[in-house]
Amino acid sequence: MARLLLLIPTTSYRTHDFLTAAERLGVEVVVGSDQRQVLAEVSGGTVEVDFKDTETAVRQIAQYAAAAPFDAVVAVDDGANIVAAAAAKALGLPQNEPEAVLAARNKYRFRQRLAAAGLPGPEFRLVPLSGDPAKIAREVGFPCVLKPLTLAMSRGVIRADGDNSFVDAFHRIAAIIAQPDADTPGEAADHLLVESYIPGTEYAVEGLIREGGMEILAVFDKPDPLDGPYFEETIYVTPARIDAGRRRAIAEAVQAAVSAIGLADGPTHIDLRVNEAGVFVLEVDARSIGGYCGRSLRFAGGVRLEEVILRQAAKLPLEVSEAGAGGVMMIPIPSSGVLRKVRGKEAAAAVGGVAEVAITIPLGQPVLQLPEGSRYLGFIIAHGATPEAVTAALRQAHAALAFIISPAEM
Repeated sequence: MARLLLLIPTTSYRTHDFLTAAERLGVEVVVGSDQRQVLAEVSGGTVEVDFKDTETAVRQIAQYAAAAPFDAVVAVDDGANIVAAAAAKALGLPQNEPEAVLAARNKYRFRQRLAAAGLPGPEFRLVPLSGDPAKIAREVGFPCVLKPLTLAMSRGVIRADGDNSFVDAFHRIAAIIAQPDADTPGEAADHLLVESYIPGTEYAVEGLIREGGMEILAVFDKPDPLDGPYFEETIYVTPARIDAGRRRAIAEAVQAAVSAIGLADGPTHIDLRVNEAGVFVLEVDARSIGGYCGRSLRFAGGVRLEEVILRQAAKLPLEVSEAGAGGVMMIPIPSSGVLRKVRGKEAAAAVGGVAEVAITIPLGQPVLQLPEGSRYLGFIIAHGATPEAVTAALRQAHAALAFIISPAEM
């Protein structure tokens, strides 16, 4: 029986799904987390891991593994993948090089690696937060996009179409980076990235890297436009409605990006845009799709995404093909404040094709819109015969929901 270490940050929604997959496979798992409440949910082996200090985390894992070795280390969501790579390397296990994972996480390093490999991309520059935004605005072209270096979920990503909007975005992102929960190490604490804006249709790719080769598990459509000034993602639907030529172009682009970064093993989630000039890779994550979004994927034989990931890690037989259309809506936050009530959840769940309506922010908790926010209100999962049917079900279910949000007290 394979023995795996699952590294799960306290912010992850996916503990249950991974443990269920492990039980189905008969794989022994030990859970490492940075919070005791996550470890308390696990009946098997557990180890407390400091994700904010990689050297300490590797030492904690190595001490635990000395008595009972692991066959693989699997990161679940952001916050764990750098530690997973470093720990696996220290233990002599298959892994991505830590530098490659860091390059995937840091948007400036990511752009540098793709540019060095000659891959198409935007013009970009690293900008110090100590600089004069009005002066910088006179030196860049418009439209452009300003980004924090390491934040996820489009947090702090803002399009600017002129000098004034550039200056406003610069100050707004600086304030976001300064928040205690921003987790912006090194240069990410005092720099941001400016990229020329790439128009086009946006897609997401869910993939698995094996010995450097990229296997596409799913290509998602993003039917809602993402033109800015903020880039809040809502609906993902698979299979994407693309022809064979575009699919080949996407496959070639994501393989080239993965190779340029140096990722060699494990799951990956990739965002990209396609226009008349070609395929432009926006981001590559060294982890699988987050939140409850993986529940939108169904593979032949009833296999779920988490089982696919664990099969690869445990070196079990792995043949994957999608089974039917699926989709997810990441429920957007309509206004900032305090969530007081959610109405219409039963009606939303009763919509044909809807498999789940999960509200993941408890009542009484603050909610914050993008670009400052870092969470969704929840997730709607749907399946159906066609992508069009899935999209319609997601929109109908969302329309049935109403959120009562009161202004936050000052």
